[in-house]
Amino acid sequence: MSTLPPPEATPAGPGVPPPQLVRSPLSDGEWHRLHPLTPLLRGGLFLIVVIGIVFANLRDRLLYIFLPWLAPGVGDEVVEWEQVGGDPIDFIIANNLYVLAGVAVLAVLIVLVAVFYTSWRFHTFRITDDDVEVRSGILFRTQRRAPLDRVQGVNLTRPMIARLLGMAKLEVVGAGTDANVKLEYLSTANAEAVRADILRLASGRRLAMAAGPGSGAASRQAGRVASLSQTVGREITGLIEGPEAPVAERESVVHIPVGRLVASHVLSASTLGLLFAIIAIVIGVSQGVTWLLLGFVPAIIGFGAYWVRSIVRSLRYSIAPTPDGVRITFGLFTTITEIVPPGRVHAVEVTQGVFWRPAGWWTIRINRLTGRSAADTTTDQFTTVLPVGTAADVERVLRLLQPSLPDDERALIVRQGMFGPTDDDTFTNTPKRAWWIRPFSYRRNGFRLTDDVLLMRRGVVWRKLVILPLARLQSFGLHQGPLDRASRVTNVRAHVVTGPVSPFLAAVDRDAALALFDDVAHGSVRAALVDRTHRWAEDEPEAADSVSLTPEVYAPAAAVPAPPAAGADAQAAASVPPPPAGYIVVPKPGEDRE
Repeated sequence: MSTLPPPEATPAGPGVPPPQLVRSPLSDGEWHRLHPLTPLLRGGLFLIVVIGIVFANLRDRLLYIFLPWLAPGVGDEVVEWEQVGGDPIDFIIANNLYVLAGVAVLAVLIVLVAVFYTSWRFHTFRITDDDVEVRSGILFRTQRRAPLDRVQGVNLTRPMIARLLGMAKLEVVGAGTDANVKLEYLSTANAEAVRADILRLASGRRLAMAAGPGSGAASRQAGRVASLSQTVGREITGLIEGPEAPVAERESVVHIPVGRLVASHVLSASTLGLLFAIIAIVIGVSQGVTWLLLGFVPAIIGFGAYWVRSIVRSLRYSIAPTPDGVRITFGLFTTITEIVPPGRVHAVEVTQGVFWRPAGWWTIRINRLTGRSAADTTTDQFTTVLPVGTAADVERVLRLLQPSLPDDERALIVRQGMFGPTDDDTFTNTPKRAWWIRPFSYRRNGFRLTDDVLLMRRGVVWRKLVILPLARLQSFGLHQGPLDRASRVTNVRAHVVTGPVSPFLAAVDRDAALALFDDVAHGSVRAALVDRTHRWAEDEPEAADSVSLTPEVYAPAAAVPAPPAAGADAQAAASVPPPPAGYIVVPKPGEDRE
C-alpha cells in the first residue's frame, strides 16, 4: 500500500487525530492512496470480461489465424468479405493487416492502463479528527466528506475476488441519502485497522495519556515503510495460499443452522405464491394456454435466483458485541461485516409469520440510516439483523440492540410483546367497542410506554412487535377518521428514519392516545437530554485486559454500580476497549476490583 501523499496534496488540516487514538499509519490526518491493485478490481475485471467476450465471438477467426488447419471453412468466408460485406476482422485477415491491428490493440490497452493508473494516483483519502475525506477524479474533481460525529456505522465488504487478493473495501455510513464515503480497496489488515480508528474517533474517546517523546514524524514514516513491506508480502502470500487468514472476531451470540435457514425460506408466503403459479402453469398448459408458460417461467426463474441468493447471503451469519457497537457479519462468497454503533438504531421490529409459528421462529429488522439512495436494492441486507431465530435468539439480539433495558423489562417484552396478550397483560389494547376495526387482532393490538422505549404490538396472522427508543423519535402523531370518531378511537404513528419498520397502531382508545401523546412528548425530550450515545465512549473508563468481552460478563449499567478506577488501575484500564454501551464489567468470582 503506497502511503506517500500525491504531489498536489495540501498539508494536513488542523484536525490531526490524537496519536493515542489511532493504530494505523493511514489515520494520521494526511492524504494517502488506496491499494495499488484497486484499478484491477474496479476497472480491470470489466476489461477482462470485455476481452473474454470478444475472444469468444472471434474464436473461429483466431483459429484461422493461428491454427488454420482446424478451421478450413473460415478461409472461404474471408475471401468472400468484399462480396457479402463481412466484419472488420475479415477485412484485417483479407488484407494481411495483422501487425497494424496488433499495434492498435496495444495502443488501446496502454491508454486504458494509463487512465486506470492516473485515476488511482488522483484517488486519495485522509482521516482527520473530525472527518473522513475522499478526493477522486482526473478532469472533474470530486471530494466527499463524512463527519465523524454523524457516522452511523462502518461496513467492511470482501468480494470473492478481493478476498483472494487479501483486500477489502470500507464504507463509512453517513447520516443522509447517498452520503456514504467508500474506501475501495485496502488490504484486509489496513481496512480492519482503519475501521477501528474511525469508530474510535467517532466514539468521542479521549485518552488521558499523552504521546511520549520520539513518537513523531520519524516513527510514523517507519510505520509507513513497514506497512508497505508487510502489504507486499501479504499479497504475494495471498496469491499463493488463497484467501487471507480470518480476522480475530468475538464469538457470535446467535448461531443459525443451515437447515433452519433453508426451511425458513421454504415456509414463506412467497413460496406459497410460487406453488400457486406453478400449479396455474401446469393447468394452463394442459388446457392449451401456452402463453402462461412464456409469461410465468421467466418470473419463476428469477424468483429461484432470488431465493438462492437470499440463502447464500445469510450463510455464515454472526452477531456479537464489540466496544464500538454491534458487529454483524454475513455472506458466503462476498463477506460483509458491519458495525452498528450504539444509538444508531431508530426502530426495532420483531416479526413472526403464520408459517413459522409451529417452529417458533422470528426475524428482527431495524430502521437505521444506511447512507444509501432509496433505489439501492442492497439496503435491505443492512436492516435485517436476525434472518431467523428462536425466542431465545431474539432475547440475545435485543440485549445487544437495546442494552439499557433491564432484564425484567426484556423478559416482559418477550413474554407479553411477542407471545401476548397474557392474563397479566400490561399493554393498553384496543377497546371492545372498536373490535370491528381490527376484528381478528383487537385483543392483541396495543401499546406500552416505559422510561426508555415505546412498544407497539399488533397482528395475529403476522405477529409484529415494534420497539421505539424514545431518544431516537423524530415526532409523534395522532390521526382520526370519521369512523374512528364514531368509535372514540384514533390511530397513532411514530416518525423515525425511513426503513422496513412501520411504527403505527390503529384503533387506540382516544383518551389513552391523548395521554400517550403527552407522555411520549415529555419522555422523548427527557431521553434526548440524557442521551450520550452519539459519543458513546466519551469519558468512559475502559475495561481490564483480563475480562473477556462476551455477553456473559456484562450486566446492565443501571443494575450494577461501576466503581471508579484510580491510580495505576486507571492507566491500565485506559489501554483496552470498553464494554458495549449501556453495560459495565462484572467482576469475576473472587476477583478484587477495589
